[in-house]
Amino acid sequence: MPRREKAGAGDRVMADATLATAHQARAPGWKRLGTMREAGLIAIILALCIVMSFASPHFLTLGNFRAMLMSFSVEGIVVVGMTILLIVGGIDLSVGSVVCFSMVLSGSLFLMGLDPWSASLIGIIASGLIGCVMGFFVTVVGLNHFITSLAAMVIVRGICLIITKGTPLSLFTLPPSFKAVGQGTLYGVPYVILIFVAVVVLFDFLLRRATAFRKVFYTGSNEKAALYSGIKTNQVKFWVTVLCATLSGVAGVIYMSRFGAATPTFGVGMELNIIAAAVIGGASLNGGSGTILGAILGIALLSVVTSSLILLDVSVYWQDMIKGCILLAAVSIDHFLHKRKAA
Repeated sequence: MPRREKAGAGDRVMADATLATAHQARAPGWKRLGTMREAGLIAIILALCIVMSFASPHFLTLGNFRAMLMSFSVEGIVVVGMTILLIVGGIDLSVGSVVCFSMVLSGSLFLMGLDPWSASLIGIIASGLIGCVMGFFVTVVGLNHFITSLAAMVIVRGICLIITKGTPLSLFTLPPSFKAVGQGTLYGVPYVILIFVAVVVLFDFLLRRATAFRKVFYTGSNEKAALYSGIKTNQVKFWVTVLCATLSGVAGVIYMSRFGAATPTFGVGMELNIIAAAVIGGASLNGGSGTILGAILGIALLSVVTSSLILLDVSVYWQDMIKGCILLAAVSIDHFLHKRKAA
């Protein structure tokens, strides 16, 4: 943990002003629908839906909307963790690898005779431990999140290949009670969507109301000011890193239940979608700002775009390029807004 410096009167004033600004930024997402970013996202999503309703007769079907909801609900769980990490000033490039790791570890333990619930719990805990290791290198060794998570992305993917020996794991013998998590419904509503909504509501509430989560905004807005104000910023960054990895582990278990398989190459490139969704939704790469609502609108927009491109029979190579352009545009807007705010 960094040494606490002796704060003078001027430092205290700066810290108080910075933290006051961060406090104002925590307005509830549903009260901020009028902001340009979130209102604009809603307008774009609606416009795309209207255009696609004319371009493809299959877009406005129950099956297509169900597929989109199922797709972005699981990714949305990871987006929640990524958004909170971006707010604190970090980033995690390893989320796709950790999702895969949770799948293959849980699946391997099940094939070895462990019940799927215990195997899944171990997979989630192990994912959290990966977050602990990354948090250690960030807060104790002093590496930044980008380099640490980049290394973790490669290392964890290698572990997945070692566990599976490079071959997919067939888990068709999973019991129906476990398959229901990823495939079942409650009164017609998929459990996946219910889990997603529960995660979103929980962490949206915590970000807006919980004292511990306020420190996330304070640390991301101005770490030095937060440190002078008595916040243990390294602890905040450590536990948010663990949270992001743990939520990735949860998503991996859900994917395993949904597909009844675990593939060592699953999740390659997922980090692009996750980071893009969070940034499109308003989470700043400079830290200190972001909302769960905005992030969910971001992943919803990407889901609509992906579905539209598939229905229009656009090549998967073009799909990746288009998503990359969307991410570049979102980062450029974030950079412009940050520069204007600094000026």
